[in-house]
Amino acid sequence: MARRRLATLRAALTFKGRQFTAEVILWAVRWYLMFPISYRDLELMLQERGVDIAHTTIFRWIQAYAPELDRRLRPHLRMSNGSWRVDETYVRVKGRWTYLYRAVDSCGQTIDFLLSAKRDAEAAKRFFRKALRQPHTVNPRTITADKNPAYPCAVTEMKEGGELWRRSRLRQCKYLNNIVEQDHRRVKRLIRSGLGFGSFYTARRTLAGYEAMAMIRKGQVRKIGGREMRTQATFVAELFQVAA
Repeated sequence: MARRRLATLRAALTFKGRQFTAEVILWAVRWYLMFPISYRDLELMLQERGVDIAHTTIFRWIQAYAPELDRRLRPHLRMSNGSWRVDETYVRVKGRWTYLYRAVDSCGQTIDFLLSAKRDAEAAKRFFRKALRQPHTVNPRTITADKNPAYPCAVTEMKEGGELWRRSRLRQCKYLNNIVEQDHRRVKRLIRSGLGFGSFYTARRTLAGYEAMAMIRKGQVRKIGGREMRTQATFVAELFQVAA
């Protein structure tokens, strides 16, 4: 009983001060991060269901709950394998190109991502360090990347510092990276529908939500299939201690 009250209190604090119920908020957040849709289109969809809301409110929900969804999701992911496929793609933020580092394993399961203003060895090291901290990743056996000269430098320095396994092998072969390059398309499709980003801060938080929902739909969550929509909705609600 005490544990149930604590869970209810946490849920109330998470959604405290919001005008709408937690169920409505999570419904909007989940659908925006899952499908290529704009804030204004989602506003109309909600109004059709009797929820009178402004698209700017939905934007604030995404900024508040997308990174929180990513954080709460990580401990529930299946372990990835040790064959990493690493690549970066371009993302426009307020008229300027930034770089989204992404990695998947040989089965296409998402390892991690990082939005960076620069494309150099320091950015590559930040990305590898972030990926290695995740509970569902292992020290890579192989790292497959393109011909970006920053990767050999980053891998060598991290091996010397003991951050990477000394027998990790870097392969710079573009055609072996088709898996991650194809995976970029999903992110780009969502970004186009969302009409881009106004700042680096909002881009980073929204992208965290995109990637979190992608991991759920790929079937990376333990005991939940990638096409089990009702089960996925229940799981997201449970992450926030809300009854689905």
